[in-house]
This record gives sequence, structure tokens and C-alpha cells, in this order.
Amino acid sequence: MEYSLIILLLPMLLFFVLGIGGHKMSHRTAGLLGTGGLFVITALSYAVATQYFTQPRVEGIYPTLIPFHIEWLRFTEWLHIDLGILLDPISVMMLVVITTVSCMVHLYSLGYMHGETGFQRYYAFLSLFTFSMLGLVVATNIFQMYIFWELVGVSSYLLIGFYYTKPAAVSASKKAFIVTRFADLGFLLGILLLSYYTKTFDFAVLTSGEVSLAATTAGKTFLGISVASWAMALVFMGGAGKSAMFPLHIWLPDAMEGPTPVSALIHAATMVVAGVYLVARLFPIYVTTPEVLTMITVVGAVTALYAAVVACVQTDIKRVLAFSTISQIAFMMVALGVTTEMQGHGALGYMASMFHLFTHAMFKALLFLGAGAIIHSVHSNEMSAMGGLRKYMPFTHITFLIACLAISGIPPFSGFFSKDEILAAAFEKSAFWGIWLSLVAGLTAFYMFRLYYNIFWGEEAHHEHTPHEAPKTMTIPLMFLAAVTCVAGFIPFGHFVTAGGCSYDIHLDWTVASVSIVIALAAIALATWLYMRPNDKPARMADSMRRLHTWAYHRFYLDEVYMFVTHKIIFRRICEPIAWFDRHVVDATMNLMAALTQSASYRIRTLQSGRLQAYATVFLLGALFIAFVLLCVW
Repeated sequence: MEYSLIILLLPMLLFFVLGIGGHKMSHRTAGLLGTGGLFVITALSYAVATQYFTQPRVEGIYPTLIPFHIEWLRFTEWLHIDLGILLDPISVMMLVVITTVSCMVHLYSLGYMHGETGFQRYYAFLSLFTFSMLGLVVATNIFQMYIFWELVGVSSYLLIGFYYTKPAAVSASKKAFIVTRFADLGFLLGILLLSYYTKTFDFAVLTSGEVSLAATTAGKTFLGISVASWAMALVFMGGAGKSAMFPLHIWLPDAMEGPTPVSALIHAATMVVAGVYLVARLFPIYVTTPEVLTMITVVGAVTALYAAVVACVQTDIKRVLAFSTISQIAFMMVALGVTTEMQGHGALGYMASMFHLFTHAMFKALLFLGAGAIIHSVHSNEMSAMGGLRKYMPFTHITFLIACLAISGIPPFSGFFSKDEILAAAFEKSAFWGIWLSLVAGLTAFYMFRLYYNIFWGEEAHHEHTPHEAPKTMTIPLMFLAAVTCVAGFIPFGHFVTAGGCSYDIHLDWTVASVSIVIALAAIALATWLYMRPNDKPARMADSMRRLHTWAYHRFYLDEVYMFVTHKIIFRRICEPIAWFDRHVVDATMNLMAALTQSASYRIRTLQSGRLQAYATVFLLGALFIAFVLLCVW
């Protein structure tokens, strides 16, 4: 599989070609070049996946392959940073997810971004992001992953701020960059702790059991918590920032200021699942720190409920999908957190998390691209500008409905199978977490069909131009992703990706599945009753829960809390006094020294006049003075 290196190098080449020479190309040429390149990369990824998963297993496990590897930096005899490509079940699965969604986004953007200023720059940034994300998932060691992790952050900053003439887009890009940088500081500290005690960066060594973090840090604690737990909690902090977990979630809803296809690529299928992938990649270490897994479970569960409640009252369709993404990523985190073993039924949560990552990527990309087609037609993100669009956009309507059914957990769509496995794993761990996630699943079905009915049913809004179906470059990706959403649930996922590598047969727990279906249908029925036809019931319901509705609409004022803490406390109480001290003490001291030096220099400047007579006079006076002193002494 040596050709897997091409998968990584080709998008980097496309970035340089489009970034440097794109301004000399037409929009059509740049778009076709970027899209054609992604089709090639996708085909190669499918070839790698086919070849990898059809090879014989070794002792019942797919072998880990490293088709490319070089040493980059050596620090000591045992600690060095390498660059390479690691192929194992989860990295190969992620290759398929990233290239599939990226390819569809590239094709879709030919229609959505048609005529936009900076079209070539947009495709260059897409290629950079694809390169960064692919490099992240095939990294052979945690430091290589960190390098590409930061490149992903840069790429998202560039794409969110693509409309750099809009202040809101600039603010959103800076917000995403700064929040994730704070989280990445924790990730870096975790890497340093991990590598210091294990003497390696390599995933193969870290996860094989050759080196045990728990053993090398035995007896070492800080604030009553083991060093191993600190290291893995700090690593998770980086993942929580990238995956927008509470309370580091505030950047994701504002990131919708970028072009809608960017939301499908970054904020649905790839970048936001990087945190989930990170925990899964290091899961053999996480399973030895159960207290950190408990923390991951709690953070994920709180995030899932919070985001679902907020999504129920948002009116911007992209923000509804943004909070939906946060909630679904949190589902995956909870699934990892409730996993207690590397093999057997206790490892169900790991497989369920990866399965939901796969299915969610497809139907959430479909939802975002469908939202883009709707925005492209009505030129607004607000539900109030929509309604009755099923008559004008039949393809978008059907594909959007399929995605809504999938994310709501309705069989036989893919989301039902993966979400049911997460619920089964949660109930296996604790009835409390199972009931909690079932409640969130019900809210998910409710807010998704609230979104669906407000867009395609309800009262038809007045439009200056008659809404129309999107062009084929936009509808073909919708139909492809809808088809994948319909069939992906039937993939025997447990035969390919599990925590320990051994094949696992998925068996639906019909008790859990029946309850989840009933909850989802009840939530859909409630949304149908409230939103399918124009009526005053939603307004009356909002009035009856006015305070909760207002708080949820304003995201429970967490953005305002952050602004208060940063501006009123950090900036005003800490930064301003430091700035005053810097200006009036540090700078003033330096300025005083400079002024004294300048004044003294001005007074003695005649000593260096350049006139020979002046130098001779000074020399003579100095000689006479020395002679006088000597005579007085003697």
C-alpha cells in the first residue's frame, strides 16, 4: 500500500498549485482541478480500504501497517519524532470518511460558490484542510498528530473567515482559533507528560502494552490525582476543544459564518470528530484510567443535553445543525466513556462510537449541504424566510427528510443502528446514562423535525424570486449521501472496527431499540402537531416556558459569561494594571535612561568635534592637569 503516500501528498500539491497559481486560472479550471484531485484521492482511499480489509487477519486481528516512515527529529537515544503513515482499522475508516465527504463538498461547491470572489482561494483552503485532516488520522505518533492538529486549526480559521470583509466572519474565525488554542495548550502539556514517562511518542508502542503509563507513573500524584490521569485528562482537553465539548463549545455555532459547504466538511464530518478520534486512538491508555473515562462520560452527557435543548429554539437553520453536531459528537464521547474493556461486550461503546462517527458524518454532511441548497434558493438562514419549500425543491426535500429520519434514529436508516448501539452501551454501564441519552435522543428527533417542518411545510414565506431546485453539481452530492445514509446501517461494522481488533457481531437489543423508536416517534409526532401546519401552539408553548425559552435561545448566556470574564475581569482587572505598569514603570525607566544618556551625550558632544585644533587643546590641557596632580602629590 505504498501508494497511500499519494493520498497525503496530492492535496498538499493542490493547495500549493491553487494557492500560488490559482489567480491565473479561471474559476472553472480551479474548481475542476480541485474536484478532480479529490476524486483521485477518494478512489485511492477506497482502494486502500478494500485492500486493507480484505487481507488475512493475524490471530483474528487486522495487522497495523506502516507503509511509509522516516525519522525527522532525534532528541535522545530513546526519544525522537518520526513522520509516517499508520494504517489500522480506525485510520482506514477515517480515510474513507474524510475523502468521501471532502469529495462531495468539492463537487457541491462548484455550484454553491459559483461566481464568488476568491473562488480559487476557497479551493486552495479546502485542499489544505483535507491534507491536514488526512495527515492527522494517519499519524504514526502523537507529536505528528499534534502538528497536523494545529494545521487543521489554521485551515478552519482560514475557511471560517473566508468572507473576510464581513466583521462577523472575522470575529468567528478568531473566536474558533483562540478557543481551540487554549484547549490545544492542554493537549501539548498532556503530550509532554505522556512522552516524559513513557519515553516514546509512537502510537504503536503507547497502545501495544509494551510501555504502561500507569506503571511508569505509579505512586506519582499531583493534588491527589495520579500523573497518568492528569496526562490523559490534559490530552482529552485538546480533544474537547476540537470537538466543541462543554464549556469549550462556544466557537462552533459562530463558525457557521463560513460558507455552508465548509460547515459540512469541517463542522459535521471531519474536524469536530478529531477529538473523538484522539480518544479512540489512545483508548488502550484511557481504559487504564477509569476516572478520566468517567470525566469524559460526564462532559459528553452534559454537552449532549445542553446542545439539544439549545437546538430546540434556534431559528437560524445552520445554528440548529451546529448545536445538533455538538450533541451528536457528545454522544460519541459518552459511548467511549462508558466502555470498560478492550474485548467482549464491555467494549461495545467503542465500536458504537466509531460506527456513529461513520454514519453521522454522512447524514450530517447531507443535512448541511441540504441547508446550503435551501439558503442558495431563498437567500436567508432564517426559518421565517422559508416554509412550503417541498413544492419547489423536491430533491432537497426528500434527501433532507432521509437525513432527519436517520439522525432521529428511525429504522432502517443508518442513524438508528449506530445510535441504538450507543444507547445499549450506556444502559450496560448504568441505567442513569441510558435514560439520559434516551432523553437527548428524543430531543434530537423533536428539533430535527421542527427544523424540517419549518422549512418544507408550515406557512409559505413571501419570496422576491420563486425558490428553485439547486443545480446538478449540488443535487448529485445530496443524492449520493442520501443513498449512503440509507444503506450504511447494514454494514457489519463490528467486523472491521473494534476496541481490541477482534471481530464483534452486532446484535440489536430490541428492548432498548423499541424504547428508543417509541421515544423518537413520540417526539416526531409532537413536532408534527406543533409545526406541520400554521398555528399559534408554538408561540403559546414558548410563552408558558418563557424563561427557559429565552435562556435556551441565548445559549444560557455562556457567551456573555465568557465576555464578562475576559473583558471585565481578565482585561480590566489583570491586563490593564499590567499594561499600566509596563507603560509607566518599565517603559518609563527605559525612557529615563535613554533621556539621561542623550542629555550627557549632548553636553560632551564637543569632545568629538572632528577638529584637530580642539583635540590638541584638550590633549594639552589634560597633560597639564596630570602634571599638576603629580607635582602636588610629590
